[in-house]
Amino acid sequence: MKLLQNSPFVLAYEGVHPTLKGPVRRSEPGSAVLGRVTLGGQAVLEPFAVLRGDGHVVNVGEELHLGLHSTVHISHALYGATLGERVSVGANSVVHACTVGDDCVIQDGVSVLDGAMIGNGSVVAAGSVVFPRSILPPGHWCEGSPAVPLRPVDTVELNALHACIRADARVGSLAATPRSSHSSVTRGDKCGYVAATVTGIGEIRMDAGSSLWFGCVIEAADLGVTIATGSNIQDNTVLRSSERAVTIGKNSTIGHNVLLHDCVIGARVLVGMGSTLAPGTIVRDNVLVAAGSSTARGQVLDSGWLWAGRPARPISRLDQRMGGLIEQSAAIYREYALEFAVNQAAALRAMAAGWQKDRIGLGLKNLPLA
Repeated sequence: MKLLQNSPFVLAYEGVHPTLKGPVRRSEPGSAVLGRVTLGGQAVLEPFAVLRGDGHVVNVGEELHLGLHSTVHISHALYGATLGERVSVGANSVVHACTVGDDCVIQDGVSVLDGAMIGNGSVVAAGSVVFPRSILPPGHWCEGSPAVPLRPVDTVELNALHACIRADARVGSLAATPRSSHSSVTRGDKCGYVAATVTGIGEIRMDAGSSLWFGCVIEAADLGVTIATGSNIQDNTVLRSSERAVTIGKNSTIGHNVLLHDCVIGARVLVGMGSTLAPGTIVRDNVLVAAGSSTARGQVLDSGWLWAGRPARPISRLDQRMGGLIEQSAAIYREYALEFAVNQAAALRAMAAGWQKDRIGLGLKNLPLA
């Protein structure tokens, strides 16, 4: 697949198009604004930054800065995502189904989880996890897993942190350009939905009802990746097959901004957003890995447990409610994929027609569209 140069890539969801309340200051290739999103003016969207409002709404104020491979998403029919004015989000972070106040800084590699609230002018430190329904007070430096307020942050420090994220992002954008421009992801079959901004190198083998979402990266030049029936790999996740092929079993969910490195994932598994699974990790069937968790090299996660921590350890037996969440997540993403596949196909046809028209106007009609 060749990365789309149109940025941001825009799609409707169930007939609702994103609303841009003002001009976008800058949007880089691979960025995407999808569905029920209202985006304030003067936003900066770095490469592969994703705002996706499908099963609920996303509302964002003026002057958002959304970093390289970062994701803003919702919880289906439960929580939307609201970001205030002048929010800066670093690279590889997830802002999910939560409320972020004005002037907040969310540094690199952060996961903000469902129902959380971050007060105006607060900072969430790199690598932190804001647990579901947490409330972080205004004007504080917050850190940890779970993130807790540690000290006040004054205006001078806050402004410097905003400036640092926004300056560092230009370096990240330049670093992303060579990889995206040399993308050679191929499909091993015609099954499953692959979002238009997936990039990387390697073969994707997908079964029916599976899906691979916006900004995902395939690093699998020789071994490829296999995704079984009904499974979904959410936005900005990296699948890295260097010593063994990454394989994902039936009806599993891999959350946003996860790294799977030489992993084998069983059936009916949910790997929470922002997690890192080290090389050789094996996740048995019927497992839930909590958001922001990590594993040790070669670790085996036994069936029937909720695993959490760094490194992950078994916390509790999966009950009927947790098992239902895993099944529900897979079912919701099968429905999302059906809707986005139709809309994406129409959008790509329109783009191709526009490119062809431009070529004819320039007298280049006999040149290939590749």
